Amino acid sequence: MSNLSLAEAVKLKSVLAKRIHELEEEMDRVAFVEMEKGSKKPKQARSLSKVEEEIDDIRKDFRLLDKLMYQANFKNKVSFNGEELAIVEAIELATQLRAKARKFKEFGSSAKEDLQFGYGEGVPVIRKAMFDPEEYRVKAVEQERLANRLSNAINTKNYSIVLDFDSDKYF
Repeated sequence: MSNLSLAEAVKLKSVLAKRIHELEEEMDRVAFVEMEKGSKKPKQARSLSKVEEEIDDIRKDFRLLDKLMYQANFKNKVSFNGEELAIVEAIELATQLRAKARKFKEFGSSAKEDLQFGYGEGVPVIRKAMFDPEEYRVKAVEQERLANRLSNAINTKNYSIVLDFDSDKYF
């Protein structure tokens, strides 16, 4: 039985989700057959019950893997900006930093002042930024840099954490 790192578990979870989807499609294929009335049922490579059995086994492994990952993400910590954060919190912070960077990029790409068309009767209307777009462009770069640094710390930590999960039947 081989264990796997938390980083490998993230990949395996994706593999298992894909396999579950494939088996659900196979269930649809083997559940029904089209045939002439009165003719003999065609032989199938696998029965619906065999596919159900396989999908149940994979779902059980998926749940176990999910539980182990959640436990590891809660129990283990990463250092970031002088703080110790649980991995689960660090993942959320990285997501928030990326969202903040996206919003700041929008403001950073804005014009300081734009002439608006279709307003008023011959009176020019302008849309004026109440901030410095260049300042927000720089802030966006910094937020993205922080998010990348945090993501790298999370990834590094994920490779050092070993989960007690038998991955031999999948890898």
